[in-house]
Amino acid sequence: MSGGAGASIADDRPGDKALRVLSPAQDEAMESGAMRILLTNDDGILAPGLIALYRELVKLGEVTIVAPTTPQSAVGHAISVSQPLFMQEIQVAEGVRGHSVDGRPADCVKVAVLELMKSAPPDLVVSGINHGENVGINVLYSGTVAAAVEGAFYGLPAVAFSLTFAERMDFQGAARMARTILEQVAAPERRAGLLLSVNFPDLSKGPPRGVRVCSMGVQPTEEAMIRRLDPRGRPYYWMTGGYIPTGEPHPESDQTALADGYTTVTPLRFDLTDRERLPRITAWRISAE
Repeated sequence: MSGGAGASIADDRPGDKALRVLSPAQDEAMESGAMRILLTNDDGILAPGLIALYRELVKLGEVTIVAPTTPQSAVGHAISVSQPLFMQEIQVAEGVRGHSVDGRPADCVKVAVLELMKSAPPDLVVSGINHGENVGINVLYSGTVAAAVEGAFYGLPAVAFSLTFAERMDFQGAARMARTILEQVAAPERRAGLLLSVNFPDLSKGPPRGVRVCSMGVQPTEEAMIRRLDPRGRPYYWMTGGYIPTGEPHPESDQTALADGYTTVTPLRFDLTDRERLPRITAWRISAE
């Protein structure tokens, strides 16, 4: 959602959906039958990656921001089941408004699909741009990717975008490339079942060498726990690492391609069934007696 000079009211029916003020770019997109896009992330609603991505997505359609109030990095696919979710509309940046949710990234998608946008569901769920890459097994920890997976749960095409951590994060450049990718992969005939994780290399070193469609790496990463004592003498532990693979990752994995300076595009699925092993375990004739 956005406002500012020249804005118009898209829908002001009370009790139907939240008041949305559209920018001239969104007005034009809607008149052309463009997409309704749900934008979320795991870095929090005020994160620069989300704002940069929003400013590019409005060129594709009507964008509704529903994102966590506070950073939720590495929360995975956690959802709130023991406490209510509070949501409020806030100003995210100049001319940009969004819905802040005191929950997890997956919560944001749920409340958007089931309540805020239920009368006009999104055509596409976009998550990001994450402050740091999400390749290898970090896909399983990522709240950014989890938000996209949550969208896929509802049968919605979904794409998660992440930018490799660097001293200078070029979110604007990544957002422009994200829009270009979405223009290609989110065409109506390609949307069915779409679930992608896209990672951009460190753009401060120059543009990507190209785009590689590749598999998710499964190489473990170097991790450690640092033990310290608090002022009262109680031990606590601080996890470090989680980014550098142990040994050589698979040459065709997202880890390798990203390290080589390529933008990576990885198709995902949330069905975790090991189908190769399924018939063998069925033959075990396991009994519960």
